Formats: sequence, structure tokens, C-alpha cells
Amino acid sequence: MPDHECMIIANPEGNAWDFAVSVYNNIKEKNSGQNDKKYYMNELKIKRFRDGEIKVKVRDNIRRKNCFLIHDSSLCPSEWLIHLAFANQAMRNSSADEIIDVLPYMKFTRQDRKDESRVSINSKVVTDIVELYADRILTIDSHFTQIQGFYSKPLDNLYSSKILLEHLKERHPSFLENLVVMSPDVGGTKRADAFKDRLGIRDIAIGHKHRPEEGEIDDFRVIGEVSGKNVLIVDDIVDSGNTLIIAAKELKKNDAKDVYAYCTHGIFSENARERVTQELDLMITTDSIYQPKHEKIEVIPLAGLFAEAIYRTNRGDSLSALFE
Repeated sequence: MPDHECMIIANPEGNAWDFAVSVYNNIKEKNSGQNDKKYYMNELKIKRFRDGEIKVKVRDNIRRKNCFLIHDSSLCPSEWLIHLAFANQAMRNSSADEIIDVLPYMKFTRQDRKDESRVSINSKVVTDIVELYADRILTIDSHFTQIQGFYSKPLDNLYSSKILLEHLKERHPSFLENLVVMSPDVGGTKRADAFKDRLGIRDIAIGHKHRPEEGEIDDFRVIGEVSGKNVLIVDDIVDSGNTLIIAAKELKKNDAKDVYAYCTHGIFSENARERVTQELDLMITTDSIYQPKHEKIEVIPLAGLFAEAIYRTNRGDSLSALFE
């Protein structure tokens, strides 16, 4: 199946640029043996006015190209959304054939329902804005697993479990012995169960917590047998890290051996990075959000996975093989 002409687009001044270049290089390497080479890099230019307004421009011609915008997850949420909206409109106004938003971390997915009176459902607002101009969305480990139901456009939600297990087998094979996978809350049980099945182990542990208010925990209990076992806590997002810190302390009280944690999206707000690594033997995350170097945090690169997904999407191939 022939490839369409494809543009990988990112802001060279942002933290997504190196990620985008790595994705592009992976695709070029994969496509190197073929005569029809139609993959290009392009820059998204952001001009800032004195009053704070911005102007978004795609540097090179994209007419009738498939445009994959690799958006910068390191932006603050309000900038992330407005930059995305303006970039999509710029591409649509420039006669792009297809616009595919590549969102390594899709923000606002934690606000997916009306959980109290008179609140916005932010995930729905983001959906409405993205669907104005984009034709497809590509993300990974969305916090809101039913996110596809919000979109009338195709949304592909990739999974990082396979590359995490490859990382552990390569870097920490002894940790995989006598292992229990733990979800820090009941809502993540399905995620922990999927990791357990991939590892071929029988049991999981679950953290049961009570929140009197958002961001506060006044009671936490570990459900499951962890004494004398290595424990891998798996979650999709670490923001303040409070749940992870409490879980690690409780696991140690319950005589767990080595306690590692994995999250796809390491937000690590304020001083969470230091607080979390004080309690864990090791923290593992991905580069869906830019991560500075830290001696107790290992970062798994996602460029290879996204490159394969973009390559398959551009060719019209199936993505399901990436997770088998």
C-alpha cells in the first residue's frame, strides 16, 4: 500500500521538538528501503504579541499532505489547548489533506463527567474544539478510557504496557521475580489486571482510599498479599504524587520488598518529583511529558511506538498489531 505524503509538524521552540525529530527519524529508518519516500519535517511557528496574544503559522507548504501535529505536552493546560486549536485551524486553512493531532498526553481527561453541581465537563469542551478542524486523534494511555465515545472522529488510544514490560525485562529482570502488580485505587484495577496478565502472574493488590476533598487522603489500605514480594504500582498519571507516596509507605509497613512505580504521564507538580522518589525504590515514567534527568527516575522513550503508529496510520494499516 503506497504512503501518502506525510508531514511531521512540531514547534522547534518547545519540548516536543526533539520527540518529533526522533519520531521522524524512526519513520525514515523504517521507510528507507522503499523507493517512494514521502515523509517530511515541518515547523510550527508561534509569534507572540506584547499583550499575550499569539499567531500560529506552519512554515512550509502542507497542501494535500497528511499532517501529524506532535503537540507539546509540557505546555500549561490553557496554552496547550489554545495552541492546539490555532494550529489545527492554520492547517485546515492551508488545505491539509488530513489533520492528525498526536497528543502524547491529552490534558483535561480527568474532568470527564459532572461530578458535582455547576461544573464544566472539560473533556467534552476539548473534544468540541479539536473536532472543529482535526480529522483524527492519536494519544496514549488516556486517563478516561472511554474517551473514544466523546469523539465522532477516529481516536486511537495506544497502550504503553508492552514497552514497559520490555524495559523491565531488559533493565530489571530480578525485580520481575516474586512480583505483585498494584493499582493505587479501585479505578485502576483494570489497568493493573492487564499488566498482571502480560506478566503471567496470578495476583494483584489494590489500594483503597478515602478522599474527604480533592487532593486529600485520610485513609489508605492495601488489599492483597504483598509481604515478602516485589511490588510494581501502575498508574496513568502522577501529579501531586500524594497517593503514590502513601501507597509506598503502606506497602513497606506490610513488609513488601522493593517497591517500584510506573506512570505513563509524569506531571510531578511542584516538588512531587523529590517527594515521590524519597519513598520509592524506583520511579519509571515515559517522555509523553518532558522529563528532566533524575537519578531515581527512569524514562522510557515513546518515539518508536508513536513512529510505528503514525507510519501505520499514514499507510492505512492496522494499529492492533502494536499491542499483541
